This record gives sequence, structure tokens and C-alpha cells, in this order.
Amino acid sequence: MDTTMKKLPAKPVDRKKQVAHWLIAIATIVIIVWSCTGINFGGIKATAGQIAGAIFSGIFHPDWSYVYNGSGEDLISQLWQTICIAFLGTFISAIISLPFAFWAAHTKHKHWYTSRIGKIVLAIIRSFPEIVLALMFIKAVGPGSAAGVLALGFHSVGMLAKLFSEAIENLEDGPNEAVVAAGGSKFHVIMFSTMPNLMPALISNTLYRFDVSIRSASILGLVGAGGIGYPLIIALQYRQWDRVGIILLGIIIMVVIIDWISGWIRKKLV
Repeated sequence: MDTTMKKLPAKPVDRKKQVAHWLIAIATIVIIVWSCTGINFGGIKATAGQIAGAIFSGIFHPDWSYVYNGSGEDLISQLWQTICIAFLGTFISAIISLPFAFWAAHTKHKHWYTSRIGKIVLAIIRSFPEIVLALMFIKAVGPGSAAGVLALGFHSVGMLAKLFSEAIENLEDGPNEAVVAAGGSKFHVIMFSTMPNLMPALISNTLYRFDVSIRSASILGLVGAGGIGYPLIIALQYRQWDRVGIILLGIIIMVVIIDWISGWIRKKLV
């Protein structure tokens, strides 16, 4: 190797970029500090340690008699109801989301504003949290599982349609052009080209959304929309920490099992 070879000149430092990065960092720190000043912190209560000890004692000494007693109000029955709410809400939203997905996909329209309007509509639907929707549907259909299904289904339309539209936009045009070249209509293109190629993404995204809906359904019960959340809030109000412990343990097991099953199915689809 030639030791007389000259070293490459150092890359010039972009001062403007450095200053921009420092300004962004300083602005972020200022915003965080300013946000903390708006928190009304009254200090830790004197009974916090006692309550925390009772909670941990209940979690590590759960009420095993609540697991199943045949009354329909036990842990297994409530967890099954939660799974049914999440499944039905996700299944309904997956069907309703398809037309919205084609509306929002820019590759399916000649004019850019058509898909843009669809994306805005989906953003509006997603802006409503499940808790707010559950409270609204409780006023309409009463407390129970029906309100939970409607709340999850309405919110999931915005999420699933967005994921479906992105999958549609990522599809290649080759199979569609082959169907058209063979004399197929737009309906034939959708049925024999778009949908078969889109199906793995649809199933994968639906399973992912079902996984998220399981967690959401557990929370919706806190406001009376059915599922495991209702007995959890009752146990918390009456400070039945052993009951809280077994419910939390059941939720953890349910979420882990559903996550493992949906992950295994998604891997088979890839």
C-alpha cells in the first residue's frame, strides 16, 4: 500500500443543519418543561403505600373461585364475551372497510381529489376514540355488548380502511393489465386480480386489528359497554383486590394467547 497516498479531505460540516438540529432539540425540551408546569400535582397521599400493598397482595393472591362458577358472570364467561365483542366488531368493520379502502386508494381514481376526500373521511372516523363512541352508543342502544360491538366496529372502519387502502396502492398493475388484455371488465379485474392479490394483506391487517380490539374491548367495559371491564371496575370500586388480581391475570393470559395465535397465522400468510 502506498503510504504516500493523501488522505481524503474531511466532509464539510453543514452549519445550517447543525443549528437546525440544536434548535429542534431546544424547542422540544422547552415544550416538555412547559407541559409539565400544567400538571396539578398535589403530592403522594399518605395512604398510597397501604393501597399499593393491598393491590400487589391481591394480584399475587387472586380469587381463584371467580375463575368459573357457572353463573355466567365469572371470569371465563366475561373473557369469552370480550373476545366475542372484539371479533364481531372487527369482522363487521372489515367488510364495511373495503368500499372505503377503494375510495381512499389513489391508484384507483383518475382525479387526485377523489382519494383525498376518502382519506379525510377515514381520518374523521378515526378521530373518535372508542370510549367516546361507546358512551354515545350506550345512550342509543343501552349498556351492554351491543354498544361495545358498535363502538369497536365504527372506530375500526377508519383504521382498517386506511390499512387496506395502503395495501391496494402497493399492488402491482401487471395482473390487472393481464385481465383487461383478456377482455375483462372492471368487475373482473377486482374479482380475479385485485382481491386475490389483496387477500393476504386483508387477512393480516384484520388479524392485527383484532389483536388491538381485544385490548380495547377490555377497556370499553369500564363504561358499561360489556366485557371484562365491567367486573373489573366494580372490583376496583369495592377494593376487592383479590378479584382485581384474578381479572388482570385473565386479561394477560387472554391477550398473550390471542397475540400468539394471530402472529402465527400472519407468519403463515407471508
